[in-house]
Amino acid sequence: MLPSTYPIAVFGLGGSELLIILLIVLLLFGGSKLPQLAKGLGESIREFKKAAKEDPDEKKPGDGHGKN
Repeated sequence: MLPSTYPIAVFGLGGSELLIILLIVLLLFGGSKLPQLAKGLGESIREFKKAAKEDPDEKKPGDGHGKN
């Protein structure tokens, strides 16, 4: 279990740096656009993970190059 004094760190950034970045993003895009941005980011990450899981050597059925 992590100690309660363990600092929040993402990509080497501490909690205060992440808070400043969040405030800048909020000022740039406004509160109404943030849910749309988060949804788009989440969909992009899902698509990337889905594409990364697919076997690049695997051919789709009907393309004439698939496994028999």
